[in-house]
Amino acid sequence: MPIQPLEDLIVDFNEIGVKDRLTLLLEYSDNLPELPSRYKDHPDLLERVEECQSPIYLFVEVDEANRVQLFFSAPPEAPTTRGFASILHEALNGQLASEVLGVDEDFANRIGLAEAVSPLRMRGMRAMLHRIKRQVREKAN
Repeated sequence: MPIQPLEDLIVDFNEIGVKDRLTLLLEYSDNLPELPSRYKDHPDLLERVEECQSPIYLFVEVDEANRVQLFFSAPPEAPTTRGFASILHEALNGQLASEVLGVDEDFANRIGLAEAVSPLRMRGMRAMLHRIKRQVREKAN
C-alpha cells in the first residue's frame, strides 16, 4: 500500500518544471525539524551518511506500535541535502515500519530530482533512504 504523503510529494514535484523542482527542494530545507535535546546533546547516537558531501546525520526510532520516527542533523549550508532530509521526514515520519521498508529505493528519481541535482547528490539522497531502511529493519518488531 503506498504511503500517501510520499505519493503526494511525487505528484507535486513532477507537476512542475526542473528549475522549480530545485526551488521546491530548497524550500523544504527550511522545514527540517530541529533535533530534540536527547540527540542534540548526544550527537554520537546519530549515524553519518558518508555518501553525502555535507555532514548529514540521522537516527531512526521505531516505537512499540511499529511507527517510525526520523531525526536528522543537516547544516543550513547544505540546503539541497537538508531539503531531501526534510522531504524524507515529511513523507516517512510516523509511518509504519513495513510501509517505510516498502519505499522504492529510487524515490529521489521518482520525484524528478535526477534532472535537477548532480549524480553525486543523488547518490547521497539514495544513501539516506538506504540507512533509514536499514535502521528500521534493525529496530522493528
